[in-house]
Order: sequence, then C-alpha cells, then structure tokens
Amino acid sequence: MTKYGGWSGKVLHVDLSNGRTWTEDTIEKYKDYLGGTGIGYKVMWDEVPTGTKPFDPENRIIFAVGPLAGTGAPCNGRTAITTLWPTCTPMPLVGSGHMGGQFAAKLKYAGYDAIVIKGKAAYPVWLSIVDNKVEILDARRIWGTGIRDATAAITQIMGPEACVSAIGQAGENLVPMSVVINSVSHSAGAIGGIMGSKNLKAIGVLGTGSVHIAGKKEEWEKMVKYHLSLLGANNQHVVPNSPQPWAEFYEPGTRWLASKGRSWGANARPVETGACDPHNLNRIAYRTNNAAFFMGEIAWQYTVRGNGCTSCPIRCHTIIKVPALSSKYGIPEIGQNTCSGLNFGRNFYRKLPGGNKGMHSVETNMVGMHLADDLGVWCNYSQMQRDFQKLYYDGYIEKNLGSKEFKSFSWKKYEQGDASFLFEIIPKIAAKEGELGTALGLGTGYLLQRWSISEKDWGKDKELFYWKMGHPKHHSTEDAGQCGYIINTQYNRDAQCHSHVNFVRNGLPLEVQKKLAEEIWGSQKAVDAVGAYTPMHKSKAKMAKWSIIRKELHDSLSICNWMGPWIASPLKERGYKGDDSIESKLYTLATGDKKDRAELDAVAERIFLLHRALTIRDMGTKDMRGKHDLGPDWAFTDKSGKPPYTKGTIHLDRKDASLAMDMFYDEMAWDKTTGAPTSATYRKFGLAGVADELGKRKLLPGA
Repeated sequence: MTKYGGWSGKVLHVDLSNGRTWTEDTIEKYKDYLGGTGIGYKVMWDEVPTGTKPFDPENRIIFAVGPLAGTGAPCNGRTAITTLWPTCTPMPLVGSGHMGGQFAAKLKYAGYDAIVIKGKAAYPVWLSIVDNKVEILDARRIWGTGIRDATAAITQIMGPEACVSAIGQAGENLVPMSVVINSVSHSAGAIGGIMGSKNLKAIGVLGTGSVHIAGKKEEWEKMVKYHLSLLGANNQHVVPNSPQPWAEFYEPGTRWLASKGRSWGANARPVETGACDPHNLNRIAYRTNNAAFFMGEIAWQYTVRGNGCTSCPIRCHTIIKVPALSSKYGIPEIGQNTCSGLNFGRNFYRKLPGGNKGMHSVETNMVGMHLADDLGVWCNYSQMQRDFQKLYYDGYIEKNLGSKEFKSFSWKKYEQGDASFLFEIIPKIAAKEGELGTALGLGTGYLLQRWSISEKDWGKDKELFYWKMGHPKHHSTEDAGQCGYIINTQYNRDAQCHSHVNFVRNGLPLEVQKKLAEEIWGSQKAVDAVGAYTPMHKSKAKMAKWSIIRKELHDSLSICNWMGPWIASPLKERGYKGDDSIESKLYTLATGDKKDRAELDAVAERIFLLHRALTIRDMGTKDMRGKHDLGPDWAFTDKSGKPPYTKGTIHLDRKDASLAMDMFYDEMAWDKTTGAPTSATYRKFGLAGVADELGKRKLLPGA
C-alpha cells in the first residue's frame, strides 16, 4: 500500500456459518475493478455458482466502497451493495443497491474497502467492526425490533461515532421488498431480506484511521475546491428554479430552490436560504430543499434543515418537523428522507384531501416515512405504490383476497386519502401478514406471477412506469428519448442511472446544452428538447454508453451518480461548462495511479462488461437482445394518437428503437444479433478468463 493512496488496502471476508473472518489485499486482487460495484461483480463471478438463489447461504452480500470514499472529494458517501437480486424475475440475477450516509467513510477509516459476507449464522447476530477488531455478536436481544431501536442499541455499545447499517422486521421476515438503512434514512433497496436470510441484523463500523492521499496536499485541496465550484443543486441542476440577481437563466423544474424569502421555518432560528450565488461555496447546502420540491411551498415552514452524506454539501435529505404528528398519529414529529422515500406515504393514494402539495400530503408522507424506514420496507421507486393503486381500483385485490381479509381493511379510509390507512398496510408487508401483505412484499414480477396477471398487460399502462424483470423505468424515454430507452434495457433492476437525466434536466437552455453535448458526444444531435425527440443518431448511442460507463465508474469510485457527472456547471464565465475529466483528476491525485479520462472510463467499461457476463452466464443465454434488452409497450404508444417524434410526446418508433440498439451495440463492440459481447471485446478489457468460461458454456456470439 505504500505505492497507492485512496484504498484502505483490505477486503474483509465473513463466513457466518462458521464464524470465521479473514482479510485479503485489495490492490492485489481488485485494483483493476476500483471498488464498489467493481469489487461486487468480481466476487459474484468468482465465488457464486450459477443457480444460487438469493436466500441461499452460498449467495454473497458485498458492501464495497471505492478509493474516493472517506476523502474530501465531494459527494463521496456512497456504498454499493451487490448480491443476487431477490425481486428480479423470472430468475434472480446480479444487482446492486446503493446507500449514502456515513457508512462508506467509516468503513474506510476502519481499514477496509469492502466486506464480503456469506453463509448463515445459527441464530441472529450482528457484525461489530472496530478497526482491526472484528466480532460476530449475539443479536437475539434486538431481533424483532425496528431499525431505529436496533441502531440505538448498537450505538450504545459501540459509541456515538459508530455507523450502523441495520434491517427491520421486513428483512428479518425475508421480504424481498426490504431495505438496509444507515444514518437514519440512507437505504439500499432489496438488501434487507438477503441479510435476514443470513440471520444478520446489522453491521456496526467504527474506525479511527484515515485515508491516505497520494498527491500533494495543496494540489488535492485545490482540486476539491475546483470540484465544488462545478456543483449545482440536487441532481446537478445548475440553474435556479426562480429568477435570481446573479442568474442569466431560470427553470421552474429544477431542484435549485434557494432564493431570498425562502426559509427553513422549523429551525430553532429560521434560516433564509438567500440567493446562493454559485461563487459562494459556503452556501451550497442552502440550494436544495427536496421536501419543498416534492411537497410544495408548504414544506418550507416545516423544514429544519438539509442533511446528507459524508463530504457532500448538497444535503438532499430534508429534515422535517411537524409537531401535530405525535398527538395525531403517535409517531415522532421529526423525519427525514429524499425523493421516493420522502413521498413513500402519499404515493399509495390516488387522491388526497388538499392535493399532493397540501398539509395532509405532508402528514401522509411523514407517516409513510416513519413506518417504512423503521420496518425496513422498500418501495422500488414507488412501483409498489403504483401497483397498489391499480390492483385496488381494477379489482385485483378484492379478487385475490378472501372475503374475510378484504373486509378487514378500511377501504373507505383509503379512498378518502386517510393517512391512518398506512398503519393497516405497511406493517402487514413487513410481517408477510395475509395474502395482500405477502404479495406486495414479493415485488411486482413475482406478485404478477402469484396472481396470474399478465406482465405484458402491466407493461401497457404508461402510468405504472413498469419496465421489465419486476422493476420500473428509471429516467427512460421521458429523459433523453432513445438514450433513456437504451439505458433501461441494460440492468436486472431499475437502471439507477442518472448520468443522462442530470444533464438534460439541468435547466440550461437547449442551445447551451447542445454546445456542451457536441464536445462530449461529437454532435449537437445527441440532445433534444425534452418531449420533442428526433430520430436516432449515432451520438445518442455514444451518450447512452457514456451514461452507463459513468454510472459504473461512480458506483465503483464511490461518487454519487445522483449528482454527477459534472459536464455542466452553474458558472456563466465558463460558458456553463463543467469538467468531464473531474473523476480521473480526483482518482489520480488520491491514488497516485495516473489515469486520464479515457483510461479510467476503460476500467469502468471492464466493470460493466463483467455485469453483462454475469447476466449472460446466470441466464444461460447469449440472446440478450431477444430475452433481456427489452422495453414495455407503453414506450411505443401514446394516448393522443400522435406519431412518434411529435412535440409533446415521449414514445418511440419501434424500428427506430431497434436502430438505437444496433448503434449502441456497435459502440460497445458487441454482437448486434444477440446483444452479447464478443470474445475479442472481453479480451480487450482484460477479461480473457471470462471469455474462456463463457466460451465453454457456448455463451459467446457465434458459438
């Protein structure tokens, strides 16, 4: 480790079946995979046999971070958790969840780049990591408790500086739709049941070490400050949502909500955000208020402040205080979350008194957050709630529940938008109680199978956002047209890719975006106006490849893909240009391993290729184009009857979408007929052993 900075240098292995723990050298085995999902995919390829099921002891859970985690690099607080995805249909395949918070940094300070867990303990346990001291401890006293109580109990043992990642009752009960959470509200979906299957309640980490930076201190500090200057608000929105004295542009749809007159009203001393000139780096944390973005202006009066991850000034988790909650619903008056977690409660309802931006909506969201984040229930980016609405209003719930169970729910309360209905449904999901609780906890794909509902029918309803393999779209055709479509075909869960949307939704005028796009993807045709898409162009395939590669790069370096990449900035004097090489600059300074943008992107492409190889191996087919890289019918239809590429529509033409896949496969140097990487492509990126193994299984093109 004297040669490199960034990495802690050790990967911790834990076998819960026999209580054994040991370490191996990170650099020796995993340097060429960086960290995060790179380590995760490598372990899954090397150690998990085809045919393993998610809840089998032989399945692995890999908590992994990268060389930038725990450093001063902005937005470095991400932990990738890789395993066999329990909600992936029709068979479990590799997937990764990603949680923010403080866990990534604490793991590095304890001296580890990853934890690889296998086996199953004989009784409930929790894992204590305090620097070099690793213990598997009895968790029977806290088994059956919620995430908050479990976290508090372990923190009392380890001390207030420890970070605890815990599961709730949903994970204990092996509910596929369950999470692990650290730092109050930072979750990774679908991981809870995997931990529960291993009788692992929690992991507590306390580290007293540090992360060595290879570069000179003054160069590192200068680079961090430079990176900070490129940041926008949440999701890298670089334009404010209202006119500001410093701003040339504004766009009402961005998450840059700060302005004079907008205050955190529930703070002990209400704090006005101010105009937040981007040159004042001390005001970055005031730009974003996701509670107000999702719940409306009413949320400002209940906002305490923003909260977030290690070394991230964006603070996209909003802390909200609603005093009436305690007496009205018997839950804490304070809660915090972001995005879908923030909206967990209201998304169950078709309508709420006062609408989605009234006081009742705020209360409903607080109830949903409290229940889900303590019990550890995952919403799959609100797919659970959208499913629930359709299942109820289209009669599926009444049809599939017995009369007694159906009548046990207060459906009138539900139709009226009563938040107390959530106390009837969310705990049942966590407990696998009854047919409805059990079915909803399976995830969309397995629920549809259980109730004999056609997945194809689910894929016809645009309002459901359902995409494939049990999961919703994640910034698909509504964001970057064909590019969004391609990205959503590639993963075994929702794509979790924000590279493209963080650019096209950044708020800059189209003509500015086109100039920036030409520099990155070679043509202004890569980018269209939102909802005014044009036919496929080669540069759109380049954008899709770049987006996926940057996602894997961020997930392996431990930089937030919900914020990056940073190819646009709020700085007028730069022509709003960001820096497409900021990742390689930070990596080189931190590690001392000099890699330019192209070289580091090549490492990320290796990582993505390994994900592709795992999917091909475990599916047992090379026909990825025909059996995996698919889109739903709603992506090709529009209720208005307007043809594709008409202003105001987001649907695609099927032939054009097929051409988009052709061009993407060309960019990746994959076989266009099957959508599978060739032997030559694997070997080009240092995966000769992978090519040989797939060749033996006749899973290479032409075999």
